[in-house]
This record gives sequence, C-alpha cells and structure tokens, in this order.
Amino acid sequence: MEFKSAFSGKTVFQVFCDAADKYGSKEPIVEDAVGGSLTYKRLLIGARVLGKRFAAITEPGEIVPILLPNANAVVVSILGLQSGGRVPAMLNYTAGPATVLSSCQTVKAKTVIASRAFVEKAELEDLVATLEGGGLKFMWLEDERESISIFEKISGLIFAKNPIRKSTEEDPAIILYTSGSEGEPKAVVLSHRNILSNCSQINQRVEFNATDKVFNVLPVFHSFGQLGGMVLPLVFGVRLYLYPSPLHYKIIPKAAAKTRPTILFGTDTFLTGYSRTADDDDFSSLRLVVAGAEAVKADTKTIWKERFGATVLEGFGMTEAAPVVAVNTPQEMRHGSVGKLLPGIETRIVPVEGIDEGGRLWLKGPNVMMGYMKADKPGVLQPLEDGWHDSGDIVHIDEDGYVSIRGRAKRFAKIAGEMVSLGAVEIMAHGLWPEENHAVVCVPDKRKGERVVLITTSDAAERKTLSLETKDRGLSDLMVPNSIVKVEDIPVLGSGKTDYLSAREIAMKHLAE
Repeated sequence: MEFKSAFSGKTVFQVFCDAADKYGSKEPIVEDAVGGSLTYKRLLIGARVLGKRFAAITEPGEIVPILLPNANAVVVSILGLQSGGRVPAMLNYTAGPATVLSSCQTVKAKTVIASRAFVEKAELEDLVATLEGGGLKFMWLEDERESISIFEKISGLIFAKNPIRKSTEEDPAIILYTSGSEGEPKAVVLSHRNILSNCSQINQRVEFNATDKVFNVLPVFHSFGQLGGMVLPLVFGVRLYLYPSPLHYKIIPKAAAKTRPTILFGTDTFLTGYSRTADDDDFSSLRLVVAGAEAVKADTKTIWKERFGATVLEGFGMTEAAPVVAVNTPQEMRHGSVGKLLPGIETRIVPVEGIDEGGRLWLKGPNVMMGYMKADKPGVLQPLEDGWHDSGDIVHIDEDGYVSIRGRAKRFAKIAGEMVSLGAVEIMAHGLWPEENHAVVCVPDKRKGERVVLITTSDAAERKTLSLETKDRGLSDLMVPNSIVKVEDIPVLGSGKTDYLSAREIAMKHLAE
C-alpha cells in the first residue's frame, strides 16, 4: 500500500496555519525555560514580523544560519524564514568555532540570526568573532525587537497566516548538519515534503494528541530535537516545552515536575543522567519517553518503567531521513530492536564481507533528503542517485519486520580477518559496569591491522573480566579490547551521541605515551 501523507502538497508554514485553525490559536502552545509562552496566534504574528525583517536583508532561497538555543525565539525565527522563502540552517554551537565557520561556508551563508543574551550566557564570543572574521554578518534579535513599529505589529496581525513568499512542498525547508561523530559534518537539505512526510509517518505509528505535552531537551540543531521535539508536536496541536540544554541533570527533573509533560524526547546518555538525580515523582506525569541517537540499554527502560511509570520507545533515525526511520510502539515492541520501519520507506540490504547476519542499509522514501551540500562544492545541492541513500549502518531485519542495529559500518574493526562490532563490545562493557560510561574505538596496529580500545569511566574495568564474559557468552576472543583507558568523562557531542573522534584521540594519545 502506497504511503499517503496527511500534509501532501503543503509547506511547513501552511501546516502551522492549519494547526492554529484546528486546535485554536489563543491558548499557549509553546513555552520555554525563561517563562515565556506563545499561542499559535502570537507565533504566527511574530513569524510574519520577523520574516519581513529577514526578507529585507536576504534574497529569496538564501540559506540563513540560526545560532539560538531551545527557546520560543528559535521557533519564530525558523517559521519566519520559511514564510519568506528563505532556508534556515541550524548551527551546532557546541561543535567549536572552526567547525561552525565551515558549516556556514558550506552553504555559502552571508548572515547569521542570533541573540546577544544567548551568546553572552553560553560564552560564545570566540565563536562570533570567528564567524565575523570569516565575513559573516550578524542580525541580533534583541535589536530587531526593540525597533519594531506599531505599523509592523498591525501588519503582522492582519497578514499572520499569509506567507511572505510562496513556496512548494518540494522546496528546501531547512538545513541540518550531520553530527560529525565520525568525521566532518555535511549539510543535509530537507524539503517541506521530507519533514511533513516524516511527521505523518510517525503519527501513523505512535499515538499522541492535543492533550499531550512534550518536554524537549534535545537541541533543535539536532535532527531528532528539530522534528520530534519541535515540528511534530506543533503540527498536531501538542503543547511544547523547550529546555535549553540537555546537560542540566539536576535541574531538568525539577523542571519536568513543575511543567508536568506526558512525553519526553531524549537519548540513553541523558535519560541515565536524569534518573540518577530525579526523585520518583519528578517524571510521574510521563507516559512515553522516545529515545534515539544511540542504543538504549535494557536497564534504562527498566528504571524508567519501574520508577516513573513511563514506557521508553526506542527508535532509529538519521538526519538524512528527517530523521525517523523505525520506532517501537507500545503495541509493537521487541527488546533489542529499534522497532519496525515507518510506512512508505523502502530498503535494500547490501551484504558486507565478514558479516553473516544483516548488511549495509540503503533507504528510499518521502522523508529521505533532497541531498547534501559539502565543503568541496559550497552552496551546490548534490542530489541522491535515484533517491537512494546509503545510511552507513549495518542492520538486520527479521521475518516480523523488526530492525536491529549491528553498528555503523565505520564502527567495525577488522582483526585477524574477522569483523568485530565496536558497538557490541560497548554493550558488553555496559552490561558489566552499568553505572559507568564507555566508548569503544579502534586505532591502527602494526601487527593486527587494528586495535580495539575501551575508554571507560569505570575504575573496576579489566581485560580479564571482559575475557571471562566473552567466554560465558560464547563470543570470539577478538571481542576483548586490546587496551583499556580509564577517564573521568566520556566526550559527548551536543546531540547526546558519544564523540568518537575525540574518544579516538584520547586512545591514540594514551597508546603513544
């Protein structure tokens, strides 16, 4: 049966206007951590007013980077640019000045939308200086807000539901960047059709409605935080609470206790951190926790169910797929899997030498991106061939349709002619020392070709323990890391994923010493 999106032929801005009509435009729909709240009406008026300001200094179709945290202003800015036929590009301000500058140069950006208060609070002055040194100009929201005239406000009220410039569902809607956990980030160009198709696909699998409230800690520069934690709730009339940083492990449980959400988006790393500092009542309002970006440990699911009464739904996605590809549901859930594929997604599994079960996943579907922009050809869309995207993930799909992730193709080491999953070694370490954090990387080895290194926060971690565990499980001795490096913290990207580039640098430095 062919997939049919509920939003076929529409843009994100049009769907937001429809949501305002359907769910009412006078009750708060978006809140943030500084106490601000917006109704659909105020959201659309703000988007119209700011959108006109953005349009005055940019060209139609221009890509405009946004440097803002999870707050009401980021929603208004994104919608304002889309209303004007401009394309917001979400900057990962945790990535470092050089990477952020490269991100802007890759899309040939000229102007960055930002907030002085955020730059000061997040101590991003060096980042701003780097971007300005690279020729980028800044548009400060505080300056714009102070100079808005009565005429602009009245005009915004009258024309709030009129796009400043008409767009089609096939036009670019937003640009996100790959996380860079394995290499240099690329600009991922997503159309209105990509984003809204994914919203519709998820809605066909996971039940939620206007009585729900989403608490989103994932930054909106991350694909999961952008779609799941911002667009998805708002197009379906679900109230949204935006929190600026997922790293506030002690504050977030108290914020949840105060705001009483029913749905939380997060990653295993963050969920583990929150559960350690939370009182049992803090998350008692939750019914669902949707987790992605990294594998979810069995202990995490058990803790959140037993302590907070929340079901953790593990899913799988990638920025290039807008992002959700598969998800477990309360009705269809299988431990060890990331659920079944969403409707409308086609797959092909390409065999990989040394891997007996599963293969490399290729995807095609209405949610799969338009293409990349890369540093080698700035500003040039490099479309997919026949719509197929090589995910780089090694997966197995069982006879019932459940998808299991074996790991990234780059997250396998070839040792003595055999393929060793670094992710599987990581899972084994988590099982032995569940209270600690672990990262497994491979580095060059003169004798064996590659060497597996466990980086861990556990003082108790020993090769002997790992060796006994592999024997008990009937696994190959090659699964035992050659070296163990003990650290205070595992490096993490702003998206919540392990920063394997930094982890590998730690391993290389340790071995060199």
